[in-house]
Amino acid sequence: MIRDRLGKELLLFDGGMGTLLQERGLAPGELPETWNISRPEVIREIHKNYIKAGSDIVLTNTFGANALKFHAEGCSLEQTVKTAVRLVKEAAKKAGAAPAETSGTGNGKRTVYAALDIGPTGKLLKPMGDLDFEEAYEAFKEVMIWGEEAGADLIHIETMSDTYELKAAVLAAKENTSLPVFATAIFDERRKLLTGADVPSVIALLEGLHVDALGINCGMGPEQMMPVLEEYVKYSSLPIIVKPNAGLPKQRGGQTYYDVSPDEFAGYMEKIVSMGACVIGGCCGTTPGHIKAMADRCGKMQIVPPAEKKYTVVSSYGQSVFLGEGSKIIGERINPTGKKKFKQALKEHDLEYILREGITQQDNGAHILDVNVGLPDIDEPAMMKETVQELQSVVNLPLQIDTVDAEAMEAALRIYNGKAMVNSVSGKQESMDKVFPLIRKYGGVVIGLTLDEDGIPADAEGRVRIALRIINEAAKYGIRKKDIVIDALAMTISSEPDGAKVTLETLRRLRDEVGVNTVLGVSNISFGLPSRPVINSAFYTMAMMNGLSAGIINPSSEDMMKAWYAYHALMGLDANCERYIERYSRMQPAGALSDPAGAAPSRSGQESILSLRESIEKGLKEDASAITAQLSEKQDPLEIINTELIPALNHVGDGFEKGTVFLPQLLMSAEAAKSAFAVLKDKMDRSGEVQEKIGTIVLATVKGDIHDIGKNIVKVLLENYSFDVIDLGKDVAPELIVETVREKNVRLVGLSALMTTTVVSMEETIRLLREGAPQCKVMVGGAVLNQDYADMIGADFYGKDAMQSVRYARELFAG
Repeated sequence: MIRDRLGKELLLFDGGMGTLLQERGLAPGELPETWNISRPEVIREIHKNYIKAGSDIVLTNTFGANALKFHAEGCSLEQTVKTAVRLVKEAAKKAGAAPAETSGTGNGKRTVYAALDIGPTGKLLKPMGDLDFEEAYEAFKEVMIWGEEAGADLIHIETMSDTYELKAAVLAAKENTSLPVFATAIFDERRKLLTGADVPSVIALLEGLHVDALGINCGMGPEQMMPVLEEYVKYSSLPIIVKPNAGLPKQRGGQTYYDVSPDEFAGYMEKIVSMGACVIGGCCGTTPGHIKAMADRCGKMQIVPPAEKKYTVVSSYGQSVFLGEGSKIIGERINPTGKKKFKQALKEHDLEYILREGITQQDNGAHILDVNVGLPDIDEPAMMKETVQELQSVVNLPLQIDTVDAEAMEAALRIYNGKAMVNSVSGKQESMDKVFPLIRKYGGVVIGLTLDEDGIPADAEGRVRIALRIINEAAKYGIRKKDIVIDALAMTISSEPDGAKVTLETLRRLRDEVGVNTVLGVSNISFGLPSRPVINSAFYTMAMMNGLSAGIINPSSEDMMKAWYAYHALMGLDANCERYIERYSRMQPAGALSDPAGAAPSRSGQESILSLRESIEKGLKEDASAITAQLSEKQDPLEIINTELIPALNHVGDGFEKGTVFLPQLLMSAEAAKSAFAVLKDKMDRSGEVQEKIGTIVLATVKGDIHDIGKNIVKVLLENYSFDVIDLGKDVAPELIVETVREKNVRLVGLSALMTTTVVSMEETIRLLREGAPQCKVMVGGAVLNQDYADMIGADFYGKDAMQSVRYARELFAG
């Protein structure tokens, strides 16, 4: 098994496939996977060349083989997948190597592993896109089952730009096959995925799901990948995979090539191995020549074995939070306990109220949001699932799944985009038997309550004993101590005079003797007392001094936040007191708060009154619609568009380009603006008033490419900025694009391509546009493009992201 070799010796992947098929006659728009059936000898020969070059692991020609992407007349998807696996096995034998299932028989041949290659669906998952999580799961599932039936030795999930789709693919592999699972993602120069995830959050997700190896592929050359690799080495406990492109795409004589030669590639890969990569190979533009040079240069190198990292990390789609670095704030307001308005919102299914609570706590400085929707007479599993999905569409904080209902816990953990915190498990055997299998399956950082069948111990010794029992029991499930946070339990001092002292001693012992992170519901300490914030804030400071890793508090409480800021400044956890100075140098009125990073002041959740601009910026569709309806009674619709909608979109767009706002927030803001615009359009239609469109733009994903993520994002934004968009879809023939441009007299076309094999279609489309519609400008975008390549194929503008394309369109039509 390849698992026995992982992390102990260097293993070599193969290189690119698409560009090699183009050299052998793959036509623009032709699906590479169809060659498994129509031209198997070519696929087999490429695999053989890679094996002879030194590849230990060879990818099947199945990158785009899933039901959402693969539509080839007369070509069965199942047959295509199974044939792809067989071709790798046959190539190994022809190359004089041994397929994995025949190794160990004393024949002395080098073992070659067939890796079932799984690429992205090309679609965004809900709520950003229209693809349901379980639909993506099913598409991956059937391919993986066929791959294992055909004899694949492992599953390699690669080129993933969204942690949500990545999770769907990993779950499909883990739940439906027994194969080892490798997973790699595609990062940009800011070390972010398309949908905003940073390196630690990707690692936290994948380690929680128990993949066998993880890493980086595509998007960059080997030199550009090194900063990303540094983070992987710092945070990952698993073997690391690195598969760069052969540099940047260039063009010469009408042919695409990459600018890193085999020798240069091998030199970079040698350094990459010395940095800590255990599995290396190539992606776009690499050839058997690159892999041979890499094998010759690196093949005998000793790897840096992966080491266990001790970080306790929870993550969302957009960020990771490390427990143990200062004290983190868990917002307590999404919880019906003692909150009449919240209970009413749950009963009336008022999700906008819940979302506003989440946004307010994020603005006020929470690092994690507790989510508890348990009430009698509601369907808690369904409500928990929906609340988690909706919250993750408007906030980018990690969530704490807070429930005693195992069904609700699993429903939330399954669709959660990241590595969640889970509240909670106790020292009762029944509780551990119920919760730990879910943590093992989905990953998570679980809170352990220091109570058992005998109740809550009255002393610290008893609580520490239960904590150790929880830690030891979790280890039986492969759950490490770093993924457990112990709740020392704060008992109200109005009924237990020594309650605070016992809790503080428990915190100290858990930190100093057990070496585990801790959490408390801080306000429990003051139940039944007057002026509770006085007690709460003092106890909060004392708890942090004794090792509290995270306090469950109300971040809208001025007293609690003063304690938090002061503690971190006093303990040297706030460099140069920057956060403290940022908060208090502004001399804000009492009650106004800013977050620990210095964000703008915000408001108390229940009484908040959002403006239209704020509701759009926060992505609150229902609020945006309702506020617009009110404003339109007094203001002209066009005035609202120009003074509220467009400035809000501009503000979010600026944040997106600066890296402070991520794609989900950008798209949710666009959807909120769309809901506001729908109200205004209805009023204008009834009054006979017409909103003049800025201009008409044609969008298309080029011939042969069925990835429309980028195009769809650009479309949503352009429509919000009052452009009339003609969306021709994906896999669009150049002739249709030219015909549409001429018929509609269009001034601007936007072309998208994700695959190296389809960039030639983009070039051909531009050539035909220059001949048939010379007045039309062309903007291009896609993961395989860069400015130099866009210039080479004759584009007028290259957009690195959707907002750049919108800005270019506005400038063009304003001129």
